[in-house]
Amino acid sequence: MNNQLNITNAKEDLRKQIIINYLNKVQNPFSTLSVSYVSKDLHIGINQAYDLFKQKDFPSIQIGKRKAVTLASYLLWKMNKKESEV
Repeated sequence: MNNQLNITNAKEDLRKQIIINYLNKVQNPFSTLSVSYVSKDLHIGINQAYDLFKQKDFPSIQIGKRKAVTLASYLLWKMNKKESEV
């Protein structure tokens, strides 16, 4: 049981370090990504991307009539999704 906790803590620490390292390299981690960009990045259709932006677990924001997501929150969401699939 103790080993499992150590592995979980090590994974979380590694994940945090990866995120910090990447965000330090990016000029503006709070730049916004459009629905179109997310659609292309995830290789899904534009309608699926709009559906994704409506999901509760997706960190989208609305600026006027435009839907967007910040780069930092998108990367965190993407990492969490990949981790939960494993």
